Amino acid sequence: MSVSRKFLQPLDRVALTLMLVLSVLIGLLLLRGDGVAPQVRDFSWDGKAIGAEDTAFILNFSRPMDTKSVEENLQIDPPLPGKISWAGRRMAYTLLTPAPYGNSYQFNLHSAKDRLSVAENSPKVMQPFSSRFRTRDRAFVYLGVEEDEQGRLVLYNLSQQQKTILTPRDLVVVDFKPYPDGQKVLFSATERTNSQDLLSSQLYTVTTGINSDSGTQITQSFLGLRLPFDATAKPEPPGKINLILDNKEYQNLKFDLSADGQKIVVQRVNQQNPGEFGLWLLQENKKPQQLNSQPGGDFVITPDSTSVAVAQGEGVGILPLQADAEKPLDFLPEYGMVLNFSRDGAQATMVKFNSDYTRSLFLVTSQGEPQELLRTTGSIKSCQFDPLRQNLYCLLTQLLEKEEYEEQPYLVAIDFKTGNQKPLVILPDQRDVQMSLAPDGLAVLFDQVVAATDAVNPAADVPRTSDGEAIATSRLWLLPLLSPASSPQPTQMQPEQLPLPGFHPRWLP
Repeated sequence: MSVSRKFLQPLDRVALTLMLVLSVLIGLLLLRGDGVAPQVRDFSWDGKAIGAEDTAFILNFSRPMDTKSVEENLQIDPPLPGKISWAGRRMAYTLLTPAPYGNSYQFNLHSAKDRLSVAENSPKVMQPFSSRFRTRDRAFVYLGVEEDEQGRLVLYNLSQQQKTILTPRDLVVVDFKPYPDGQKVLFSATERTNSQDLLSSQLYTVTTGINSDSGTQITQSFLGLRLPFDATAKPEPPGKINLILDNKEYQNLKFDLSADGQKIVVQRVNQQNPGEFGLWLLQENKKPQQLNSQPGGDFVITPDSTSVAVAQGEGVGILPLQADAEKPLDFLPEYGMVLNFSRDGAQATMVKFNSDYTRSLFLVTSQGEPQELLRTTGSIKSCQFDPLRQNLYCLLTQLLEKEEYEEQPYLVAIDFKTGNQKPLVILPDQRDVQMSLAPDGLAVLFDQVVAATDAVNPAADVPRTSDGEAIATSRLWLLPLLSPASSPQPTQMQPEQLPLPGFHPRWLP
């Protein structure tokens, strides 16, 4: 009797009623099947600004999809050709060529179906998905030469037609390298009151004001790891200066910045003991460390950011970026200088100084025999790999047959497979010329320097070339290049003079 009264309690009756209702609903669901439409749970480039290093995006679905229906209904406007691969519910779309900078893209996916419903001949159409992303602005940094910009670092945003002076008036910039995310620039500079003494330079960083909320590290995302990203984060305003290495005890000479932006290698000499000359390693929140290495010349940090290639005597040494390392990782006696590495580190361009006073440009790979690309009586100034590693863009000079020694600089594109050389533009006769290939491979910047020959004693703070020659003025030129997807060999186009008095241009990544 007492048990019957328990079951008749109001709370028990409510619980029993709910259990019966839920049982009926579950039964109906089992009879009807899953009526929830499949959907995109995550799009790795959603609302982001991507760069040349962003080669693929990931779509993460709520359930396994019918791959054919997804691939047939995926739309990107403007089009970005690519190839698709699958891993369970995740789809990776790998670009065939880097996305051109300065563009906005609309991504749409609709009418795709999930795999199970297609197999049961009752296909369920996914919820339509739409998103937008963009590429970084076309922007570069250069050194000003006239009026208030003289000797200062200037940022020019081609996409927005906007110019920003980054460094203060009291500093004369000697050299600089942008960080891989484009948010900062590493530079060496001297005080304007002592600008002629290049050995008194100190190292600084300056913010650019550019936000690079990119969709990198696709490998981790493809494996299912969620990467932290704050879409509301704002970049620091441009022009924020930070001193990172002074010149109190050592003179700072050349420097290089690692591909990951975490390490800086500086060539330094002790001011009290000039015989103490070598490379130093700088890392954030650590004291500068001297590397155990023999004095050398030009150097380049390898793309994996773990070692540095240094010209030493009759060859090139590969040194680990560790202060306590006692031996080099490798030594290449055939070459006298390393120009550049490909992004993945599998290829490098090196210069060999021949006994007949010519110079040879070699393509050295991690596998296979070195390939001699050209031999010249002139100079090999610099070389850069295009993003697809199909062509090498080089700044060369040829020796002119005149009574006085004179070299003619020119830009050339070299095809790796065929070895064919295609001259792009002949540059004005000048000793110091700089070039920079855009990260998307669609344009080359170069400068045209006019030396101050009429000034017997130029001002102390006047800009100078790497040879120490005073600069009267300089102009920047932009040479457009066709996309590698539309033409295997770059088509010769006319360079365009930019209305910017400056020199030493470098694209932001």
